Amino acid sequence: MNENLFASFAAPSMMGLPIVVLIVMFPSILFPTPSRLINNRLISIQQWLIQLTSKQMLAIHNQKGRTWALMLMSLILFIGSTNLLGLLPHSFTPTTQLSMNLGMAIPLWAGTVITGFRYKTKASLAHFLPQGTPLPLIPMLVIIETISLFIQPMALAVRLTANITAGHLLIHLIGGATLALINISATTAFITFIILILLTILEFAVALIQAYVFTLLVSLYLHDNT
Repeated sequence: MNENLFASFAAPSMMGLPIVVLIVMFPSILFPTPSRLINNRLISIQQWLIQLTSKQMLAIHNQKGRTWALMLMSLILFIGSTNLLGLLPHSFTPTTQLSMNLGMAIPLWAGTVITGFRYKTKASLAHFLPQGTPLPLIPMLVIIETISLFIQPMALAVRLTANITAGHLLIHLIGGATLALINISATTAFITFIILILLTILEFAVALIQAYVFTLLVSLYLHDNT
C-alpha cells in the first residue's frame, strides 16, 4: 500500500534513463510564440494574463527590480504549468521533488541577496540588527537574523513541495476509497466521488496559487534588496 501510495512521486525513467529533463522542458511547448500580426484568442488570453500578473507583481519595484520581470514571469508560468500538468492521470509532477524546488529557490534567493549587498550594502547589513537593539542582545539578534535569512529558500521549497504533495496524496487516497466503496455502498461511493471532484477543482486552484505565492515571495525578497 505504501509503495503504491508514493509510487507516483518517484522520478520516472525509460530504458533505465531518467526522463525528468524532458518532463521539465515539456511545459514550454504549451506557450507558443506569436508569429502572426493578429493573434488568436488563446494567445491573446495568454498575453493578457501575463501582462496583468506582471503589472500587479512589479508595481512595488523600482527600475532595478523591474529588470527581473522576464525571470519572474518565466518562473510563475513554469511552476503553474508544471503543477497543472501533474494533475493529469499517470503523470509526474516535478514540483513534488524537494531537490528540484531547492534548485529553483536557492539561486533566485541568492541572486536577490547578492543584488542587495551589491547595490544596498548598508541597508542589507542593517537588516541583521534592528534599530534600538539593547547592547546585550546584539549577538543573539545577529545570529537569529542570519538564520532567518538562510532559511528563506528552504521555506520557499518546502512550502511548494508540501502543498503539491499533500494534494496529490489526498486525491490518491480518496480515489482509492471511492473504488473500494463501489461494491460496498453505492451511495457512499457517490458521495466520496463528489468529494473527489471538489478536491480536484481545489487542487487546480492550489496549483496556480502556489505558483503565484512562490513567485510573489521571490519578488518580495527582490524588493527588499533593491
